[in-house]
Amino acid sequence: MRSLLKYTLMATAVVVGTQAVQAQWTGPKKKPETQIELKYGPITPPHRTDVNMEAFRNYGLGQFIHWGVYAIPGNEWNGVSARGGAAASEWIRAWGGPNRPENWANIYDNLYKQFNPKDFDAKRWARQTKEMGAKYMIFTTKHHDGFALWPTKYSDYNITKSPYKKDIVKEVVDAYTAEGIDVYLYFSVLEWNNPNYMGKAPKTAEEKQRFDKFLQYTRNQLLELLENYPAIKGFWFDGTWDASWKGAYDFTYKLEKELREKHPGLVIGSRFRNDEHGARHFDSNGRLLGDYEQGWERKLPQQFEWLDGNDWDAVMTIPPNGWGYMKDWSGLYTKTTDDILDMLMHSVSMNGNLVLNFGPDGDGNMHPGEDKLAEEIGAWMKVNSEAVYGVRHADLPVSKLGYYTKKDSILYLTVFNRPVNNIARIAIAKKAKTVPVSATILGTTTKLEVKHSDIGLDLDKNTYYDVILPDDYKSTRAFVIKIQLNAPQSKSEKLMDAKM
Repeated sequence: MRSLLKYTLMATAVVVGTQAVQAQWTGPKKKPETQIELKYGPITPPHRTDVNMEAFRNYGLGQFIHWGVYAIPGNEWNGVSARGGAAASEWIRAWGGPNRPENWANIYDNLYKQFNPKDFDAKRWARQTKEMGAKYMIFTTKHHDGFALWPTKYSDYNITKSPYKKDIVKEVVDAYTAEGIDVYLYFSVLEWNNPNYMGKAPKTAEEKQRFDKFLQYTRNQLLELLENYPAIKGFWFDGTWDASWKGAYDFTYKLEKELREKHPGLVIGSRFRNDEHGARHFDSNGRLLGDYEQGWERKLPQQFEWLDGNDWDAVMTIPPNGWGYMKDWSGLYTKTTDDILDMLMHSVSMNGNLVLNFGPDGDGNMHPGEDKLAEEIGAWMKVNSEAVYGVRHADLPVSKLGYYTKKDSILYLTVFNRPVNNIARIAIAKKAKTVPVSATILGTTTKLEVKHSDIGLDLDKNTYYDVILPDDYKSTRAFVIKIQLNAPQSKSEKLMDAKM
């Protein structure tokens, strides 16, 4: 399974609808050979150590929720889905091409009159998320269609004009906060139906005046969200790739400073703004713009070194590119619990978090497939979460068996590929001051035999410790070997290396 994931995850740039999302990297970032003077580089120092950033590093598992008017079509209209030419679920308002319904934008822009999720219960969502084991969640306040799920004073296109009327963002923030789950708010800058928004850089005096109105409107909404929901921990920004936004670097720099001043400790990812040369995520000198890497969308880094010490998370869909609600999952590969657990441990083994997306329907119910995943992931986390929360990368050779995580003097090996001989072999540097001395499997009390196996490979810098798995131990999912590290009780044999 890991080999399959390794190659399928190393995809090239993500394309959503017709808009290529920039900076979706899949390898190490090249650092500039020379440094230049910049006025609009990072605002916060790298590797913040305040309470909010330390919490971010310890989450392990998160939840994303994409919800809005686009839940009503559910990725299709009149029997035509994204597989038949419609845009992806949350992008369906941007549907183009010959099979687009006549007057589609107007049809979509009036769907809010039907938005009345009779089954929506934020407390039920939050309980499910807690049971799943997620420590933070990201919620869509407003997607590219511009429909706000809170009663914003700055647009009539908001939840109070729908039959539902109540403040959905408040319900979500309050319910999740009450369950001890940190909340981040998703906010799309791009708005398709806003007459003052434009994708191109404004040129004429009239265009500049219009876009300046849009920028002020955006500022007002963001400050309003901070004022309305002070419990939130951060923002997750989207729709920031167009030339118009990139050209407003002086405005966005000042806005980020203002947001941080209004809400000390606010966490903002790397896709909010760019520098004066248009560099996004990382400025023209290679420095992270924001508090963590936000480019791992539906992909994972394959080497720890690619991350260069940055904090990061990966946001992941269940269907291939299904963010908003999709009525029909048939004919698509939907990620299994085993897939998600593999991605989770891949992420935390590299000091990142995995954020799993859910797309509720127009009534406020999760897809049955999402409910099943949440239940199964939660059952696994109840046994194995200590290998997920608050752990760090273990500086060991990559294991064919699974993923290492580490916490103080405890090493965890999450086994996805059980060895047929029941010997879990761990490579440790010969000069290491701590080595495996005892082990158990999480969820059991049986002590496992640990043996030093000094294989004696020529010029090998490692020595090996074997953890012996019981023949009668059965598991239908990945399991975690908890290993105590201590001073070595035996030394590697001093043997002469071969002369070539």
